[in-house]
Amino acid sequence: MRFFSPLSGLICATLIGGCASTPVAQSRAALSAEDPRFHDVVAPDARIERLAEGFTWAEGPAWIDDGSYLLFTDVPENRIHRWSDTDGISVFLEPSGYDGPPTEVLREAGANGLFVEPSGSVLMADSGSRTLARLDPRTKRKTVLARAFDGRRFNSPNDVVARSDGAIFFTDPPYGLEGLDESPVKELPFNGVYRLDPDGSVHLLDDGLTRPNGIALSPDERTLYVANSDPARAIWMAYALDAAGAVTSRRVFADATDLVGDDAPGLPDGMAIAADGTVLATGPGGVLVFAADGTRLGRIATGGPVANVTFGDADRHTLYLASDSILARVPLKIAGAAAVPR
Repeated sequence: MRFFSPLSGLICATLIGGCASTPVAQSRAALSAEDPRFHDVVAPDARIERLAEGFTWAEGPAWIDDGSYLLFTDVPENRIHRWSDTDGISVFLEPSGYDGPPTEVLREAGANGLFVEPSGSVLMADSGSRTLARLDPRTKRKTVLARAFDGRRFNSPNDVVARSDGAIFFTDPPYGLEGLDESPVKELPFNGVYRLDPDGSVHLLDDGLTRPNGIALSPDERTLYVANSDPARAIWMAYALDAAGAVTSRRVFADATDLVGDDAPGLPDGMAIAADGTVLATGPGGVLVFAADGTRLGRIATGGPVANVTFGDADRHTLYLASDSILARVPLKIAGAAAVPR
């Protein structure tokens, strides 16, 4: 599947050796505004750059300030890739997730969502290993933080975010398991949203979503957003959190079920939250832009499914897109929030 129209210019063809200073293909973003505030987020003449391609399913982009580079996963291929303007693309970690003998129980063996902590370590929703883990990007050492709830193994953790007090929130759909909900190794009867506390305890926040997927926090850390990747209920939930990280109320933040269709591939998946509270969420047809109150402002149409997004670069004005077989970026007029050290 092609994500963008063919363009002049070249991109890096190899995923191993890197390719510094390689020209990238550009195309003008197809923008669909539903509210005048949409163009306060993305300029009408914004252009999308393809940075690399050839992946099976690119996911989980995370910007690393120390070194100015991007990490992202290719979940089916069990790899984490590294990309930077100076060094191009290379394999950063393989395997990224499951590292045991061949098995038929896994549908996706690699790590999925990544989140950079203020310390520089990287939280991993390790779908293949069915754990939540922490990665030291300098040594590439992984440490398992949690692997079960109430004595039962997680399904396949998908995405992760952390609060400044150390509380970690993550989703656990069945996407990593062959057979999904019907997998014989699925131990939990639901697909959950969880909180992991600094003391190692795991708390279930919601067991009612069919396909909990992308997860993010509002800038004030009082609201937790979760995407539900179900074509019959393509919604984003908003959970009000108390000081301990418990849910005090919940509501549907936004609904894009009306957009689901063959002409708009993709479902609610990863998200990035701007410093002003604007939510940029992957969904049907590309990246949907929502005001902090849930109003749908418009869509950055990509022509194909986008798995996940993140803010990057020193000024946090660039949105990086992990999109099917392609890594891309688009400049924005708003900025993502910078990490604050604990």
